[in-house]
Amino acid sequence: MKLEIGRVDVWVAGIKDRPGGLAEKLEGLAEAGANLEFLLARRVPGKRQEAVVFAAPIQGAKQTKAARELGFHKSKSLHGLRVSGPDKPGLGLMLSQSLAKADINLRGFSGVAVGKRAVFHIALDTISDAGKAARILRRLNTKA
Repeated sequence: MKLEIGRVDVWVAGIKDRPGGLAEKLEGLAEAGANLEFLLARRVPGKRQEAVVFAAPIQGAKQTKAARELGFHKSKSLHGLRVSGPDKPGLGLMLSQSLAKADINLRGFSGVAVGKRAVFHIALDTISDAGKAARILRRLNTKA
């Protein structure tokens, strides 16, 4: 099985937890030409009326400028990997077990399958962990 593995910068912004809060952020990014492939928004636990949105990719000067004006910043504490490949039963398990066996702690893990393709976004705490995780996951290509 051929997996594509790459680093991804994750952009983060706070949003008001109210109707339209997320739409306002997304409108500005769309107007700047952003074609997001990863988007996650959720409430901040224990903080009423606060939420957070994670987005990727933000690329180029126009998108970067718009993102910053909308309150986004490139996360310095969340280091992301994007893993894509053919959708197969147990793929998420295989990825998570491989990282666990290498003693890599995950900050976040999300995945989706559409048609015959699966895409996972993996968040790690350090750039070192992200590099190690990428090397571990690339080895899966030689085992398949």
